[in-house]
Amino acid sequence: MSHPGNTTARTGQSKLMFTLFTAVAAATAALAAGSSLLLSLPVWAMFVGWVAFFSRGLTLRDGLVNLGCVLMGIVFGMGAALSIGALSPTFGLFALPIVVFVVAMVVVSLRATRTMNNVVAYFLGLIAYFAAHLEPSLESFFELGGAAGLGSFAGWLSHAVQRRLPRNA
Repeated sequence: MSHPGNTTARTGQSKLMFTLFTAVAAATAALAAGSSLLLSLPVWAMFVGWVAFFSRGLTLRDGLVNLGCVLMGIVFGMGAALSIGALSPTFGLFALPIVVFVVAMVVVSLRATRTMNNVVAYFLGLIAYFAAHLEPSLESFFELGGAAGLGSFAGWLSHAVQRRLPRNA
């Protein structure tokens, strides 16, 4: 038979663990945001990497695969921008939907690959590239990829620290 005091104690423990887990995530996010600023990387793009880490699987390996898909999404975005520019003189306004169709077909088809099949992460990379309004270049890739890498690492670190917290504090 349980005592009313035990329920209250468990509820208090649950609230404490919820607060502790939340504080770890918030502190990690603040550290990653500050690091982004110090490295002159876009903070919003760091959060793209954070979201990508949690998009599928929570292991370091899964996180690296997810980040790889984001990086490939950035590359696809750059290729799409170059393709739109090259096709615009011939197809005018239709260059955009043509390129989007082809890129979407490629990205969605990649779900059938054995490892690099995180469609959400590919689209996060595409979104990051187009949201940044940067020219397609190696510098743009390293800026967005570095920010996403930092965010993926921060997501992994947050998860790893949270896993080490006691389950019944």
